[in-house]
Amino acid sequence: MEKNKPEPIIEVQNLVAAFQDRIILDDINFQVSAGEIFMIIGGSGCGKTTLLKHMVGLNLPAAGRVFVDGIDITTGNSQNFQQALSKMGILFQGGALFGSMTLAENIALPITSYTSLPKSAVDRMVRMKLCIVDLGNYANFFPSEISGGMKKRAALARAMALNPKILFLDEPTAGLDPVTSAEIDQLILKLNRTLGVTMIIVTHDLESILKIADRVLMLDKTAHGIIAEGDPRRLKQDSDDPVVQRFFNRKPNP
Repeated sequence: MEKNKPEPIIEVQNLVAAFQDRIILDDINFQVSAGEIFMIIGGSGCGKTTLLKHMVGLNLPAAGRVFVDGIDITTGNSQNFQQALSKMGILFQGGALFGSMTLAENIALPITSYTSLPKSAVDRMVRMKLCIVDLGNYANFFPSEISGGMKKRAALARAMALNPKILFLDEPTAGLDPVTSAEIDQLILKLNRTLGVTMIIVTHDLESILKIADRVLMLDKTAHGIIAEGDPRRLKQDSDDPVVQRFFNRKPNP
């Protein structure tokens, strides 16, 4: 007897993203299963970050629905949105750490904002998150005192501050050297495997895509939507779509 397919932790139905009268994404449909490393990929300007913003509720769609762990975040209901937000952690492209705060203070901020835990418990949680990302000795450092890769790690620790079920990462390896990018990839894999966190990652880093993604969704600017979905290694080898082939084989447009 065939096993029942697990319920999706993210479901996007018939989503349309538009700015004024300009359609960016049209009729987007897909699901993400719990525990996946799911990447949103494609060329520049295809709508990757736009889709991410709709998935976390920063933007409301012109049409369609987004469900986060069964909660519809597109209704405008603030209670639903807050409930869904408690299940999510977000790493923005630039890290968005507060420069006037130490790393420990940055990570403590969401904990103190959304819980009433005593300071001793908050301090323990902060130390734990810093250790998870191998920054245990940098609690009292300011963002300006650490490297770009360390800033990404600190921002990831802050995204995990409230133990979310889902992490949204916008270009986590952007601007990093190849060695540091590989270290971030390994960290993402470790968090996914040890904590079971679902990862939704926007990226155009081909090496990361082929190394750590379980499944990808490829967007195209001209199509205003999805042109490929599946295992990236299979897509690279088997897809007969010329846009997909150019992307995975780093070939210029004709």
